[in-house]
Amino acid sequence: MKGLVIFALFLLCLSTNGFAQQNEEDAIKKNITNLFTGMKEGDSTLARSAFANGAIMQTIVNKMGKVSVRNESVNNFIQLIGTPHQEKYDEQIVFTKILIDGALASVWTDYKFYLGEKFSHCGVNSFQLVKGDKGWQIVYIIDTRRKEGCK
Repeated sequence: MKGLVIFALFLLCLSTNGFAQQNEEDAIKKNITNLFTGMKEGDSTLARSAFANGAIMQTIVNKMGKVSVRNESVNNFIQLIGTPHQEKYDEQIVFTKILIDGALASVWTDYKFYLGEKFSHCGVNSFQLVKGDKGWQIVYIIDTRRKEGCK
């Protein structure tokens, strides 16, 4: 009987950790989804809420076989989103991998980017998020961009 009680407590601990992990993953996904919903709707306030102060944005550029990393300003990006424009910025993402350790999360998303209805490019986003007073927020994002090999 004692063994059964211990086994039941063990299963309860596993299920509790599983629910906690799922809740954290859902909160992380919501934050990242807010960024792309803000982009699509031209809502710079919603998009800005996804980022922590001092967040860093970078893009991997491959020009004629030469790879470099380009820094981008979060403030300029948010301003671009909020400036009226004819076509929607529609980045469609798929959550591929989410890793969490305490207040740190690493997220990998495949994406396809459309300018209005027209396909522009695809790639991968790699996010680093930190959970602070405002919940999960992006502190770092780097992406790849290409026109070929898109799924």
